[in-house]
Amino acid sequence: ALMGELSQLVQAAVRSSSWWERHGVDICILGLSFLLLPAGFLCLRSAHAAPFLAGIVILGVVHHTLTVKGSHLASHNALTESKAWGKVWAVFFIELCSAFTAEQATYNHVKLHHGYTNIIGLGDSSTWKLPFLNRYVYMFLAPLAVPVITPLVALDLLRSVKWTTALRTVCFMFLGLYSHYWILLHVSAFQSAWSALLCMLVTRSLLAHPYIHVNIFQHIGLPMFAAERKPARIRLMSLGVLNLPRNALLDWAFGHSLISCHVEHHLFPSLSDNMCLKIKPIVSRYLREQRLPYNEDSYASRLRLFLQKYEELMVHAPPITELVGIQ
Repeated sequence: ALMGELSQLVQAAVRSSSWWERHGVDICILGLSFLLLPAGFLCLRSAHAAPFLAGIVILGVVHHTLTVKGSHLASHNALTESKAWGKVWAVFFIELCSAFTAEQATYNHVKLHHGYTNIIGLGDSSTWKLPFLNRYVYMFLAPLAVPVITPLVALDLLRSVKWTTALRTVCFMFLGLYSHYWILLHVSAFQSAWSALLCMLVTRSLLAHPYIHVNIFQHIGLPMFAAERKPARIRLMSLGVLNLPRNALLDWAFGHSLISCHVEHHLFPSLSDNMCLKIKPIVSRYLREQRLPYNEDSYASRLRLFLQKYEELMVHAPPITELVGIQ
């Protein structure tokens, strides 16, 4: 009954919103990111430190905008109201840009993580826990390996999909990675393969630290449930999901639904980032009126918590059972 009442309030806000509010704002952000790519690659041609570093920052932010924000919205079909175009965007952003497999990312993220948020053994975020690493290696060094680990994990997951899907995924992954490498050699004028590959690693890991941090901050450490004893959906999401404060860089690169509107996103996952931001006052007010939790905390506070309680939160945890994907 509570979820139904909240859904009516949110749907009324969605129906009164324009296409620009529902999809246009986020499409514009992704489009502007594409337009910044030539400037980033050309800046890397410079022999001077300032423009070269500007190129690294531009390409790093653009890469994460396309791979995190773009892939996340595409996995939820939040970029368009057409299912056919939704699948096209999912393949483009997840496979070509992110070097991952669209089917596995969508299934494990949308069906498992969202369907069973903080349910032990299903959507409990346990794949983000690597108990063999100490807290400082995990929090500050391991994220640098994300660009290398991502395609390797994707290739391993292809064993469970149809061969036609696997072939398509491999082709798009190769095209995306090789295009990046080729442009660095022929447009940015890198002199060696190793320097180009190092640049790829640096730009693709530029925001890897907040990416990993956000994925653990917003679920791990919050209440978790056994599948047979899970509460009603609205209570499950209000208890097991946390919002971080607005942040200009992360709002742009990751999207509101992964930062300051994560509770709203888990309650209404098909809405775009901009719509999650628009319904945030409705959701927060309703949950508080019903005396349900509306979890919020700062990035710095969560970082201190995980460094202090790393053993409790990240080591002594349920075993890894399923990949949960982009959160």
